[in-house]
Amino acid sequence: MNKQPTRHSTLLAAAIGAVVLFGAVPQAAAQQDTERQTEKRENASNLRDNGRANSRRSKSEDGKKVENQYPNATRVAPDAKASSKGGAKLQKMMDAFNKEKPADARAQADAIIADTGLNPYERSFAAQIGFQVAYDADDNKAAIEYLKKAIDINGLDNNSHFDRMFVLAQLQLQEEQYAESLATMDRFLTESKSTKPEHLIVKGNALYRLERHAEAAKVIKAAIDASPDPKPEWQQLLMATYVESNQGAEAAKVAEAIAAKSPNDKRAQMNVAAVYSQSDMLDKAAVVLEKMRAAGQFTEDKDYRQLYSTYLNLDGKEKEAAGVINEGLEKGILKPDYQAYVALAQSYYFSDQAGKSIDAYKKAAPLAPDGETYLNLARVLWQEDRIPEAKEAAQQAISKGVKKPDDAKKILALKGK
Repeated sequence: MNKQPTRHSTLLAAAIGAVVLFGAVPQAAAQQDTERQTEKRENASNLRDNGRANSRRSKSEDGKKVENQYPNATRVAPDAKASSKGGAKLQKMMDAFNKEKPADARAQADAIIADTGLNPYERSFAAQIGFQVAYDADDNKAAIEYLKKAIDINGLDNNSHFDRMFVLAQLQLQEEQYAESLATMDRFLTESKSTKPEHLIVKGNALYRLERHAEAAKVIKAAIDASPDPKPEWQQLLMATYVESNQGAEAAKVAEAIAAKSPNDKRAQMNVAAVYSQSDMLDKAAVVLEKMRAAGQFTEDKDYRQLYSTYLNLDGKEKEAAGVINEGLEKGILKPDYQAYVALAQSYYFSDQAGKSIDAYKKAAPLAPDGETYLNLARVLWQEDRIPEAKEAAQQAISKGVKKPDDAKKILALKGK
């Protein structure tokens, strides 16, 4: 019987953020409803403020000049003002928007956008409102198109123009339009000349999603290095990028740095162990996981599975694997399923505890999807000269189905009752 434990490939415990919409909330597998609603309210509030100030875009409400967020931009900002004719249309649209009549606001926005007799500022501003209404309605496809119009019509001041472009890149990223997001970010960075880390990280994220890991790592690291307080999800993204590009040592450095800042954070510690495992530094992974087990941090089934799988992939650590499995089962944390019992059987077998291996195989075999586990049980019983039991197990193997029935038949043909 060959030793063939399956390598348990553990994904990074922390979800990697996909986007940061409007520079606010990290997007994981799915954004929390409450967080997204907060974003929507904040963005809608900003647009309402912009609407009330549509005729004085260069000044804030207290009369002070608005700070230019993109001082090095190559784009020359247009004269962003509403005409008397267009201003009235914008005001009507904003009234509907402020009174939370989205259908009316969107219809009026569409009419303004289509009216080529209005100036670019009026049409671009209307496209912003169309975007917000569509986004509020979870119509991201339409929201993206409105943002493109706001940008292409080219009527907004630089702050609004580039902010909308940045939002477009993030929304494209959220919608898994990774190539489009990267193209938008390349244009954004080229024209705005921004070097802000919160901008660079979105480009790095798009590169990561496109599996251009070497390029992604450089951009993400640049963003982190440029930030006085880089977000944990940025560091997790860099860590994942290093793992994907087979830079295990670099990934480990990032994981270790994150864990060092949060020694009691279970997820951070599990990430270190996962990176070590994926980088074939299994001995280090085992040390981290054992410290967590000793500290009472193993509270989930997957915790025990990660540690015993690590031990089964280390030479001479089968006895330790058995101890981990038994503890998990005794505490009722590790599920008593086929995988657990067959791992226990292997652990005992390769630590020269045949009797206990047989007991574990007897528990695993009935739960197995086929007869291969019964056949392994029959082999161990044969080795222990327990021929009648070996024959019974071999017959069970054939009944349940095995790849090589002849191996089971050889055991059935053994002399002895």
